[in-house]
Amino acid sequence: MRSSTVARRTEQWFVHQGAPTMIEGYAFSSHVLPRMLPVLAFIAVGSLAWLVPLRAAGAGRWVLLGIIVAVMIAAWVLISLFVRRLPTFSKRTSYLLIGVYATMPLAVPLLQLVIDDTITAPGEGLFGLVGFVVFFGVAFVAALLFTTYGIAGILRAAIRHVLHDLRNSVYLLGRALPPMLFVTLFLFFTGELWQAMNKLSWQRVGLVVLLFAAITVLAAAARLRDEIGRVEQDLRPEVLEQACKGTPLAGVETAEPLQPKRLNGRQLRNLLVMLATRQLVQAAVIGMALFGFFVLLGVIVVTPAVAEQWIGVPPEMSPIVGVPVAMLRNATLFAAFGSMYLSVTSMSDNEHRRQFFASVVERVERTLAVRAVYLEVRKQVRG
Repeated sequence: MRSSTVARRTEQWFVHQGAPTMIEGYAFSSHVLPRMLPVLAFIAVGSLAWLVPLRAAGAGRWVLLGIIVAVMIAAWVLISLFVRRLPTFSKRTSYLLIGVYATMPLAVPLLQLVIDDTITAPGEGLFGLVGFVVFFGVAFVAALLFTTYGIAGILRAAIRHVLHDLRNSVYLLGRALPPMLFVTLFLFFTGELWQAMNKLSWQRVGLVVLLFAAITVLAAAARLRDEIGRVEQDLRPEVLEQACKGTPLAGVETAEPLQPKRLNGRQLRNLLVMLATRQLVQAAVIGMALFGFFVLLGVIVVTPAVAEQWIGVPPEMSPIVGVPVAMLRNATLFAAFGSMYLSVTSMSDNEHRRQFFASVVERVERTLAVRAVYLEVRKQVRG
């Protein structure tokens, strides 16, 4: 197989592994924008859905909406097939594609104005137009970040390791749950807290959960930088051969050890995202387990009469599970706090860090080893 073909397939392997920044010469026009095209096309075509209410009524409106959805899916699939070969766009083509996308927030309301003499997307008048532009801008930035750091591939890998995280979470819960319950168990049966949770909306509870998640991310970012610094790049020929198994570089031989290649800031951030995602997945698994525990505890101990006595009024009941809504909000609050506490504790516990991060660090080491061989193949291509 030609070295250029091997190098190109290895670049696709990096993308699937959630480490696209390891590609040599990784840039916006050559690697990021081509993979963003399916998302940008999906959003651009989807914006035409604002034209559906125009003079269409009854079944005709649903037919138009169905056609737009079908075109959105078809555009996503066709462009995804095209960008699998990681095409490289010139600067002129890149500017043209971004320009077409940038005109959509203005083109759709203007088209609606021409057809129907009104603007209803989203909102009315100037504020509606500004909101449309902001939506497209936020969507572009989100797609840029997700594509640049391969977050989709990282999430797929994290989901594949959910069972592994479950085993680690059980181990962590067994060690850290008793001391945590010693602090929080009595707060769970506090009447004032039940009164507050009975009045607190789910939106505010969600903000509290996001606050705990942000603290977890900040703690993980600080700790995971140390973990990346501990990763050793052993680039002996036998190690490289083992690392390249199952990759497009399988069978590529190196006669002598290779020198570790320095990582730039974007590549370090990519590895940080890879490790932090696993930490957040584990925190989510722990949070679900804690939520189930506190709900079960509340069902056993807190009867509706006791809940009414603590709250002072008949509690609002959940129509889905038939328990007080305050109990569910309490369980959500304590689960978020507990998952944050256990995640931070796990990062400071040497034994658990070695057990949990062993597979993640191995993945990082393999990625760096494959990158070293890939760079050698690139040298052959240039030669």
